[in-house]
Amino acid sequence: MMPRLFVTSLLVLGLAACGSASDNAQTTTPPSSDLSSVKKDDALAAMLPPAIASAGKLKVGSNIQNPPNNFYAEDGKTPMGSEVDLIKVIAAKLGLTVEHSDMAFSSLITSLETSRVDVTMAAMNDTAERQQKIDFVDYFTSGITIMVQKGNPQQVKGPEDLCGKGIAVNLGSSQEQFAKEQSQKCLDQRKPEVQLSVTDSDTGNQNQLRTGRVAAILNDLPTAVYVSKTAGDGSFFEVVPLAPINGGPYGIGVNKQNPQLSAAIKAALQALIDDGTYSKILTVWDIKQGAITKAAINGK
Repeated sequence: MMPRLFVTSLLVLGLAACGSASDNAQTTTPPSSDLSSVKKDDALAAMLPPAIASAGKLKVGSNIQNPPNNFYAEDGKTPMGSEVDLIKVIAAKLGLTVEHSDMAFSSLITSLETSRVDVTMAAMNDTAERQQKIDFVDYFTSGITIMVQKGNPQQVKGPEDLCGKGIAVNLGSSQEQFAKEQSQKCLDQRKPEVQLSVTDSDTGNQNQLRTGRVAAILNDLPTAVYVSKTAGDGSFFEVVPLAPINGGPYGIGVNKQNPQLSAAIKAALQALIDDGTYSKILTVWDIKQGAITKAAINGK
């Protein structure tokens, strides 16, 4: 298992490359959001399920290696990022604190279904397939982006150029599904299939790209933009200049048996959108292009 890298697991991934001590790249201090002004709204808090209101905390399942959405601070144990800030202010509006559980992306829905966590928040796309298992409170719009080595040595300019090339994706992600669909398109056009590398580690995926074991990584827009700007002071990777592929919402996952919690989170999120707190957080993390204006449950 890949050792946990600190500061920003993806930033340091590029900065520390394969973990070699010879890679002495400089890190930068991540931004932070001032959340101290967000206070409990009694009317919103009254919407919570009694069990969660009584516990006083929101148990959040995440895959904490995905800046700027979520990653660890220099101490290696304090979560931070745009999603971390956003779920904190949602919880604060509801009179709750947040308790994060770090787990594999592929385990998030199961952990929610088995009540190990109350919600999930890990740059998970709200899709019709996932809605069959859980509900989503939509909070951001993103899409699939192609990240390549700096200079794009293998000339990947779009999905059609992925045929026959090594591509890294996260297990259980929408990027994995898209890559499989693209691979079939390649075969249908009598071209070589995509050589797919599926892992549970963004860090490992980027190490593969840095060392040339794959030609590209498929990742979400915020992550790809952040890493391309920060890893190696912007010298390791770049994003192929395309509109996001299969653009759609990120959602906070909630157990289908807990619609009261979904409604409370949606209302708190809308209040934060309306008072400008939401916009401030996205601006701090340089992802305002994905902002929404209306909170929704399962896209409605």
